[in-house]
Amino acid sequence: MLSVITVILKVILKPAGTVALAPAVLTAAGFTAGGIAAGSVASWMMSTAAVANGGGVAAGSAVAVLQSVGAAGLSGVATTAMASLGGVVGGAIAEAIAQNSTA
Repeated sequence: MLSVITVILKVILKPAGTVALAPAVLTAAGFTAGGIAAGSVASWMMSTAAVANGGGVAAGSAVAVLQSVGAAGLSGVATTAMASLGGVVGGAIAEAIAQNSTA
């Protein structure tokens, strides 16, 4: 019974954790409300993208999207997508744990 409760809690908590941590992870990577932080992973990504694109960052690229989210936060659609992804990953992890505990 305990493993069933554990699986249920992990499936519920993983999406919430994914959505809650996304802004903190983006900020830590350097995608901030004030722009891309100097010397950060984000600045390296931006530099690499700019060199690959002849001097500019392409609209809709990963760097552009991450900066937008870092500056403005997650939209409703993005929040739903993050929660869904977290749920899928959390469910897979919980299933693997449940299978290992019964083996």
